[in-house]
Amino acid sequence: MKCGTGELSSIITYAWQILSSLMMLSFVFVMIIMAQSSAERILEVIEEEPKIKNKENPIKEVKNGSITFENVSFRYSDEEDEENFALENINLEIKEGETIGIIGGTGSSKSTLVQLIPRLYDVSKGTVKVGGIDVRDYDIQSLREEVAMVLQKNVLFSGTIAENLRWGKKNADQEELEEACKLAQADSFIKEFPSKYETKLDQGGTNVSGGQKQRICIARAILKHPKILILDDSTSAVDTKTDSLIRKAFKEKIPNTTKIIIAQRVSSIEDADKIIVLNEGKIDGIGTSQELLKTNSIYKEVYETQMKGGDEDEQK
Repeated sequence: MKCGTGELSSIITYAWQILSSLMMLSFVFVMIIMAQSSAERILEVIEEEPKIKNKENPIKEVKNGSITFENVSFRYSDEEDEENFALENINLEIKEGETIGIIGGTGSSKSTLVQLIPRLYDVSKGTVKVGGIDVRDYDIQSLREEVAMVLQKNVLFSGTIAENLRWGKKNADQEELEEACKLAQADSFIKEFPSKYETKLDQGGTNVSGGQKQRICIARAILKHPKILILDDSTSAVDTKTDSLIRKAFKEKIPNTTKIIIAQRVSSIEDADKIIVLNEGKIDGIGTSQELLKTNSIYKEVYETQMKGGDEDEQK
């Protein structure tokens, strides 16, 4: 049987269509298997029981911003025989309204220490108290409403600057937004934008600088009027003059808020009421800057390197 050119072309076309359909069908099967795996993982997250829970009849009012660490040790592992503690035998007394500086090398558990305050983690041993009450006795949401944390790499969402700020307080009016931004030294650069507080931010705040992003995030935290404000290396992208103005505004405008500042720059914490030097999860020294210069070798070395060695600019 002889096939003409047209018939041969038709056979090839139909064969290709059948082959394409089979390939699409196999691709659907692959996608179903991938979707099933993804659905199983999503269900695992949804069904996961949080380990940090409220007690029965939790306390819903935080009296003040005083903080106490009593013989606190913490490890990330749940195994009781695990002796690798991230924090060990921490004892601290922080009064309401004090400014506390925390300094230490990489891996000294500075961030871990402050994350115990809003119960992002629970202590393995000992007790953390806020307002004289064990944090485990508080309603988790009520406690976290009174503790504002600003991280080095905070998140800004797509939307206006005003909308991002109102994540701190949903019903804040324009006057409140501007007041918070003035404290964070953000008001001046925001008003330089053509649309000011209605300026659109890209996802992640990619259309503003690192220092501007940090100041917006600090303003957002202040807007909550928290009893405890934690700055976890959140002025690392800000110049020393602006950093100094932020700390001065905190001291004058929110004196009753307990302020905890984690920093790599000595200049950011030099005027704190107390400075805590952490080393390998343990407190190596506590005191004012002048006291630590006399008694603590770690702080003295960092101070002399940055303040006298001319390396402060490299820390910006």
